Formats: sequence, structure tokens, C-alpha cells
Amino acid sequence: MSNVILFMSDEHSYSYSSVYGNPLISTPNMEMLANNGTVYKNAYCPSPLCAPSRSAVMSGKRVFQIQVYNNCILNLKTDYPSYGEMLSRQGIYTVYAGKCDVYNSAENLGFSELIMAKDRNPPGDTNFTRRPFAIRMNAAKRAGHGVKEDAFINDNKTIDAAIEWIASKGALLEQPWVLVINALKPHFPQYVTQKYWDMYPVVDMPQYGSECESAAHPYAGDLRRHFETDLFTKEQTIGLRRGYLGCITYVDEQIGRIMDTLKETGLIEDTNFIYTSDHGDMMGKFGMWWKCSLYEDSIRVPCIAAGPDFEKGKIVETPVDLLDVQASIFKAVGAQRPEDWVGEPLQEIQKNNKDRVVFSEYHGHGTRSGAFMVRKGDWKLIYYMEAPNQLFNLADDPNELNNLYERFPKKGKELEEELRLICSPEKENERAHQFEAEQNKLLDRF
Repeated sequence: MSNVILFMSDEHSYSYSSVYGNPLISTPNMEMLANNGTVYKNAYCPSPLCAPSRSAVMSGKRVFQIQVYNNCILNLKTDYPSYGEMLSRQGIYTVYAGKCDVYNSAENLGFSELIMAKDRNPPGDTNFTRRPFAIRMNAAKRAGHGVKEDAFINDNKTIDAAIEWIASKGALLEQPWVLVINALKPHFPQYVTQKYWDMYPVVDMPQYGSECESAAHPYAGDLRRHFETDLFTKEQTIGLRRGYLGCITYVDEQIGRIMDTLKETGLIEDTNFIYTSDHGDMMGKFGMWWKCSLYEDSIRVPCIAAGPDFEKGKIVETPVDLLDVQASIFKAVGAQRPEDWVGEPLQEIQKNNKDRVVFSEYHGHGTRSGAFMVRKGDWKLIYYMEAPNQLFNLADDPNELNNLYERFPKKGKELEEELRLICSPEKENERAHQFEAEQNKLLDRF
């Protein structure tokens, strides 16, 4: 049995790391982690939005099962046991630090200890309406970027406290422990300190803009309208991308700090370290920003794991998701996981399994209706409820420029059948709309 540190950042798209081939960004500690562990090249989130994704990981269930569809926290069921509770029941000491943002308050999730755990304030996001379709007024204000000397103050407090816990308590515990550390960055706004701003004086513009076929898809248009991103200037685009790179390098340095503490305390040999993020960010691709899309930049995240349970220098091509990450914690500490929870331990996943299926879904703000993603091997289907479906071969077309749905109907049907083994998209779409209507009723009285 080994200890586990799960370090989860917020809104880190997989391609913004030198480990995943980005030549512009400095992430030496992620490289060090990769060299000493395993890289999961195709890792996905359960849903490209904070509360749904994090709630799925916390509960071991898919988003449609727990009905956390958006970032509004009204009308949520709170009786799903968390992984913290299930581990604690089995004698594992569990610690949760930083952003929580799930279906229940942090204090009710059953962790042994909380460190600066932060819940979303009620009622949460109020701009979630899809019937009628809501426009987020003044959304461009979210596009803050530049230098602020207190840009990392909240993350610094959380990570400093977590490091202190490792040194003062984790090193002395005689039972296995799990420490979950959550960073707010690189989530917008893209403010950084002068040090990180100066690291990236030159940044590139998005390679694929709103002129692409995939940018013309109705759901992509919905998101640009919802967030008013067609109004963004070139200066904003450059500033946001510069700040984003700086934020990720900041996160990378925190990985280094945590790993240094494990070495200094002698815990490095007995502790697994997993780095990932709750979802990605479009970063201007197809004229789209932030998340909420089932395109790769929005749903695919970095996933790097090192420690006694993970092979050094290994690269896994098989698609995985964050529920697999959660399952790997149970495997590492030798605990039993509920049989009805979704996911398979990362440690047990083959290097290149072409038959494994991963799934993501989106029912939140900014699109007219629900959508579902299934990936199997090199093929990816996005099944839309109120727009044409999309099929991509990611080996040939990693940037999702060419929709092959009409050219390869058999492949589209094959992936749709995989989707229907997981859920009925029609049923779950309507359940989500009905739930949203109930949230709106409560919001009117809030």
C-alpha cells in the first residue's frame, strides 16, 4: 500500500505542456514527473465544466447519474458518498485542500481533514438557461489578463498549507493517506505576477480560427454568442494566451515544490503523485474560449502519474478519464471501491487498447441542448441533440477539422451503439432540461 497525492489544477488543456509536445511553454517539473512515471496521452474529463466534472470524480458516478449538469448549486442531491468518505471508512486518512465545487459542501463529504476547502457560494452560476437560450452579458469582462502581484495569493495559501501538512503530519502518519490538492489556476482570469508575464513576451495566435468548418457548427456558434467572444480583439487574444502560459508555468513550479517536500521528508518512495485537471480550455481555437465544448481542447486534460505504482518512462495511448484517476487512488492504498462506481485504475489500463471506450457529456450553459462524446481507439463521436453529429479520426485529424460522419456511417453507428450502452441520450437530455427548469423555479425565489 502506498500514499497518494492527487494534484488537480483548474482548466488546463492537455496540449499546453511540454510533456504533450508544446514547444512554447516551460513545464520542467511535469517533464520530471513524466520521466519518473507514466503519461496518459489521451485523458478526458467527465464534463467540460467545473461542478459537473468535479462532482463526477467525487461521487464515482457519471454526470447524468448524479444530475449535476451546470454550475448552479440549487436543487442538487447531496446523498452520494464521496471517495473521501469511502476511503476514510476503510482506515485511510484523507485530506482535501482547496477548491471543492461539488454536489455537497466540503465539510459533509467525509474527508478526515480539510485544508482551506472552498465551496461555491449559492446559488452559483445563474446564467445556465438554455430554453430560452441565455446570453452572458458583459462576458468579455471574464477576459482579464496581465500583471497582478497578488494573482496567485489563494493558490499560494492552499499549497503552502498542503506542503506544511506533508512535512508535519503526513511524514508521521502510520496509516496510508490520500492528500488532494486543488489549484485555481490556470482558470481565468489570466492574471499573473510580473515574473511569469515576462517569461512569455512572444506568444502565438490560435492556428485555427472561426473560418474553420468545425467553428461553423451550431453548438460552436452558440458558445461564441453566449460568451460574446466574437468581440474579442487581437490584443485580448494575445494577452489571454500569454497569461495562460504563465499560469501553467506557475502550476508546474508548485508540482516541483510538492515533489521536493516528498524527497525532503523521505516520503518519495512510498507516495504516488498524480497530476491532472478538471477540464481544458479552447484558448481561442475556432474563435472559442474557456470550456463547455466537447472538442478536444475543452475536454482533454493532462494526466501524469509517478510513484511506486507507476512505471517509469511509460506512455499509455489508451483513452482514460478522471473517473479512472479516482479509481487508481483506491488501488494504490489497497481499499475497496463500490462496485457500481465508474472507472478502472490507471495502473491496470493497457498501453494501447483500441477497444476501450471513454465518455463525456455536456448539459451546461452556452449551448442549446445536450451533447455526448464517445471515443474508441482513434475515433471520436460527438452526438448532438439539436445539431448535426460529428465524427473525427484523431490519428489523422487531431485538430478536429474534418467531420467524417457522412463519409463513414458505419463507424458513426458503431460509436453511437457504444453511447447507448452507457445511456439513452434522448432520455438524459430531457432529464437535464427538466432539472434545469426546476432550478430556474428555485432561482426565481432565491
